[in-house]
Amino acid sequence: MPTKKHSILLVEDEENLQDTLKLNFEIEGYDVTSAYNGADALKVIHNEYFDLIILDVMLPEIDGISVCENIRLSNTEIPILMLSAKNQSADRVLGLKKGADDYLTKPFSLEELLIRVRILINKSKKMSAKEPIAEEYDFGKNLINFKSLECTTKAGEVVPLTKKEAMLLKLLIENKNEVVTREKILQSVWGYNVYPTTRTVDNFILNFRKYFEEDSRNPRYFHSVRGIGYKFTNN
Repeated sequence: MPTKKHSILLVEDEENLQDTLKLNFEIEGYDVTSAYNGADALKVIHNEYFDLIILDVMLPEIDGISVCENIRLSNTEIPILMLSAKNQSADRVLGLKKGADDYLTKPFSLEELLIRVRILINKSKKMSAKEPIAEEYDFGKNLINFKSLECTTKAGEVVPLTKKEAMLLKLLIENKNEVVTREKILQSVWGYNVYPTTRTVDNFILNFRKYFEEDSRNPRYFHSVRGIGYKFTNN
């Protein structure tokens, strides 16, 4: 049983299978959110954070392949396990090409599904774990002290940091030159599974630009990537 409650989005239109899988995942210690069609799945994914998506291929409204393709436009990190009654090699290849991490054909063993879920979540967590940065980090004329929760700005002014400001700075710097999704930021720093307005993070980024950028309108370090997230660069 997982030591931490990981969250799963289960997208399956067969009610009996949905109920059975949901019950077994919850017994294993997972938080499970249910969706019964592709359109609802995309709405939920936009508003909540998940550690794994289990996605049936044959869905009403929008099929699972299209849902997977849509997710990958903005989120390349979240593991996706596809379920399908189709056992053709071409279908499996198509699912994997469109961004699925694993593919399981029906009928399947519940034990095998649970093992695959555990492997995907553990692999994802290991890949996202970054080398911790030092207590002090400098870039340009700026210095951040994560231990004392303060920074020295471009103008040489010492400014106190809130705990969440320090956590967000550390997350962005640990993922230097990579886009960190808004979902990952809100889940990692705020612990939200259901997201508030984008302004929550935007206001922090605006503060960082005020502290650290020579020209806040043409940032060198703190960038917004429209519709996806934020990026720290220091080249």
